Amino acid sequence: MGEGAMEKVLAAIDASIYAASVCGYAGWAARRLSLPVELLHVVERQDAVAARNDLSGAIGLGVKSDLMEELVRLSEESSRAEIAKGRILLKAGEQMLRGAGVEDVTTLHRHGGVVETILEREDHARVVVLGKRGSGHEYAFDQIGAMVERAVRASEKPVLVASREYVEPGHVVFAYDASPAAERALERLANSPLFDGLPVTIVMAEAEGDARRAQLATAEAAFASGHPVTAIMERGKAEQVIPGIVASTEHALLLMGAYGHSPIRRMIVGSTTAEMVRMVKGPVLMVR
Repeated sequence: MGEGAMEKVLAAIDASIYAASVCGYAGWAARRLSLPVELLHVVERQDAVAARNDLSGAIGLGVKSDLMEELVRLSEESSRAEIAKGRILLKAGEQMLRGAGVEDVTTLHRHGGVVETILEREDHARVVVLGKRGSGHEYAFDQIGAMVERAVRASEKPVLVASREYVEPGHVVFAYDASPAAERALERLANSPLFDGLPVTIVMAEAEGDARRAQLATAEAAFASGHPVTAIMERGKAEQVIPGIVASTEHALLLMGAYGHSPIRRMIVGSTTAEMVRMVKGPVLMVR
């Protein structure tokens, strides 16, 4: 395998309140999976056209050339400040990860689009870690950032969305609906060292009847003996039932299949995945 081909945990940080939590969960995953961490910060670059357009109002106003130069200089300074901020964030994040026992940490500073850069870097990622919202939006408590939603939809890899504060996961709540994405999540849950020794609660919402009960029993049987498993079947809607179970389970991480519903259903009722990330206060790991 060539350089850079080793598996890793890919973690993206920005200046939001979530940066420390992203580093916490990336460190937790890296320790459990014995993998290095690649810490990423992206400065969203305005393309040349956008940058020129920024000054077009000044051109239209007939701003004198010396003032024009001043405007150009200020634009350049603000982009340099963003780059400097990114370096500081990456350095602090790296120190935090090393302090948490991750020896192999690389930092990557990029210009461009956040989602595009994640997709470009995720080839060898076992898991991608993101904050629930980006800087500038962290106080909108019930929202999931548009960038995070785009990343989850586009990524081929499991995405761990960090909660506002890092708490080491002590219990997995698994939202199971027998969809192909949920079956893959189940297989990962039963076999990955990420979840070794953690108790599991399997929740099947919007479910009743013998066929569903049989599916739930099969899911429960996927675990080796010695893995503490509880199974719950509820008739209520997933986005009502599951956040409540997560909230009442100490140190819970929610595991679910990402965007398992049909496109038509998603258009009509909105996406259960995004709704779940929005409502759940703990970390959420989504598997394709």
